[in-house]
Amino acid sequence: MSDSLETHEHDVVVIGAGGAGLRAAIEALAQGASVGVICKSLLGKAHTVMAEGGIAAAMANVDAADDWRTHFRDTMRGGKFLNNWRMAQLHAQESPERVRELEQWGAIFDRTEDGRILQRAFGGHTFKRLCHVGDRTGLEMIRTLQDRGVQMGFDVYMECTVVRLLKDGERVAGALAYWREQGRFVLFRSKAIVLATGGIGKVYRVTSNSWEYTGDGMAAAYEAGAELMDMEFVQFHPTGMVWPPGVQGILVTEAVRGEGGVLRNRLGERFMEKYDAKKMELSTRDVVARAIYTEVREGRGTEHGGAFLDISQKPAEYVKRKLPSMYHQFKELADVDITKEPMEVGPTCHYMMGGIRVEAETAQSSLPGLFAAGEAAAGLHGANRLGGNSLSDLLVFGRRAGLAAGQYAKTAAPPRLAAGDVEAAQREALAPFGRSNGENPYTLHRDLQVTMQDLVGIFRVREDLEKALGELEKMKERWKGISVEGSRLFNPGWHLALELKSMLTVSEAVARAAMMRQESRGAHSRIDFPNTEAAWGRKNIIVKREGSAIALREEPVAEMPEELKKILAEEK
Repeated sequence: MSDSLETHEHDVVVIGAGGAGLRAAIEALAQGASVGVICKSLLGKAHTVMAEGGIAAAMANVDAADDWRTHFRDTMRGGKFLNNWRMAQLHAQESPERVRELEQWGAIFDRTEDGRILQRAFGGHTFKRLCHVGDRTGLEMIRTLQDRGVQMGFDVYMECTVVRLLKDGERVAGALAYWREQGRFVLFRSKAIVLATGGIGKVYRVTSNSWEYTGDGMAAAYEAGAELMDMEFVQFHPTGMVWPPGVQGILVTEAVRGEGGVLRNRLGERFMEKYDAKKMELSTRDVVARAIYTEVREGRGTEHGGAFLDISQKPAEYVKRKLPSMYHQFKELADVDITKEPMEVGPTCHYMMGGIRVEAETAQSSLPGLFAAGEAAAGLHGANRLGGNSLSDLLVFGRRAGLAAGQYAKTAAPPRLAAGDVEAAQREALAPFGRSNGENPYTLHRDLQVTMQDLVGIFRVREDLEKALGELEKMKERWKGISVEGSRLFNPGWHLALELKSMLTVSEAVARAAMMRQESRGAHSRIDFPNTEAAWGRKNIIVKREGSAIALREEPVAEMPEELKKILAEEK
């Protein structure tokens, strides 16, 4: 290991600075740990900011009948009972406390007449449960957590990308990263690592996710030997912008439907009554996304291949007050005034229910010293996430991950890193510079997105999945010959070449798990297995690395205690 390698040492290193990462850092700091936060782009530019609708928590401020039991039941039903029941229980029980904490730290919320936090309706939730700030809730959350963390004193490493997790025997001991600006490597030594790196959206062509979402954390955990779970469950949000092409996929918050927005097809029919007559537009996301997709496929779609979402029947002032971001987004990007005319929307890859397998209480992965929270972790949401549950997930399990990582670091021995591992990781990262006239990373990325969008999308069938796996095999070979030009300074082609390795890993995990699950459940729809099978309801698919290959196995869902079974059996 060269002496010139920039090195930083912390008790706990948090990778990712969204809601989960910041909340984990705050909790680890409260344990007295020295904490470093690494983020791929700028602090404050996390995906949490895009979460517009609100934070789901059974505070009963608007609907007095709400409590954690109903929230638990809604989450389990939404996830089609594949959820880790203990995570769903802790989440429902602890969310209100986490929201109150945010409020104490300075978060501003919309208010009821008597001054309590206002809550709105959302798909799949029995009661009005989403605590919100207009349609800018995630932004307020990040602002609050960031201020709190900076004030408590964590070190932030911005525009820094992790390329590999490093181990000391069978435990995690650090990470090798590089500064995106100069391309210089930087080594982090730490006793515990929290992965809060978000999802995988950039493997799809149409996504609400921005450039950072390339599955880095899941792939790094997988490479290090940790288990992944539920990778077949990719959520397509029913409403993303579809026109003009430059804004395709940008999210149109579910809050539009929560505040009374109505979906219609090209013929002006309010089509949701065919798919879920009871909940209509506020059905769960998987149902609404498939409904829009089906309308388009059967020829009733709008001009640009979507559906109309209309809230113009509400007073203009109400719309501007409740949905300020949406009003400006459509005005500026599509020249549409949503107070007067409908929005054109269609499904967009939005969220990953699968991810790193963790324990409910501690958020620890199957690898000692490695923790994960937020979208990078699996378990809470089962086969389909309810809107608003992601923000409370970040708070509840971000806190638990930070707490457990801080406690783990207190007793762990100082980490030892093998020089050979560090050098091997550097060599692999620099290899594309040594090749001339090889594969262009942009071409490979485009081909990957087309394959995933067309063959492993909203509806899946065996022939498509087999074809996708064949294409992915070829792409893995192509990746070995990837070449980049120029120097390591400001080189986006090089950054993409490295991210492609992660994207290919997670894409294969998604396709293989989708092939293995021979039923339709939640966000996973098989045309050749359209029914939800009772036998599959009791199994999660676990993904683990064996040598250089992906190994999958089924594992039964843990048995739930009787008192929780009783809650699920109750009708609303």
